[in-house]
Amino acid sequence: MSAPSETFISIDVETAGPYPGRYSLLSIGACMVDDPQNGFYIELKPVNKDIVESVLHATELSVDKLSKEGIEPIIAMPAFADWIQKVAPGGTRALMVGFNAPFDWGFINHYFLEYMGENPFGRNAVDIKAFYMGLIGCAWEETSMLYLSPRFLKGQKLPHDALADARLQADLFRKLLAQARGETVLKK
Repeated sequence: MSAPSETFISIDVETAGPYPGRYSLLSIGACMVDDPQNGFYIELKPVNKDIVESVLHATELSVDKLSKEGIEPIIAMPAFADWIQKVAPGGTRALMVGFNAPFDWGFINHYFLEYMGENPFGRNAVDIKAFYMGLIGCAWEETSMLYLSPRFLKGQKLPHDALADARLQADLFRKLLAQARGETVLKK
């Protein structure tokens, strides 16, 4: 039996704090690594009032506004799962890709399990930083955007907008995959 094909989905989240369970997931941005314009974005209603101001300050999200206008997680997570199923139909394995994937996956996993009982990604996530470290053989400190952005993204910084970040991460991961496969990496 052959292995299922893989569908790489770049994901970024914005949150109210450093870990799920206590702090709310506030927004999810996702896109196809091979087609970043095919994306998904949703802002969620916070599940409580716990906030780390320094974490929230990096985004332009307002917990007060999301408390009124955000989508309830019980509705948001099935909508996200439906989008994943559309872009990674039966017979393919959806693989989450993230820059510091353990952080993003922790929130995604917690919310999928809490509100749906299952995570469409299972335990599958590809961390771009670890992928680069393995590809190049560099020190962990050299996997930050300080090093990668000038080399692969023309110095662009992640704007802390979940969908925009997911799209930049997709661009970076495509270039790293091309390099790993021995393909020419074009600097767009």
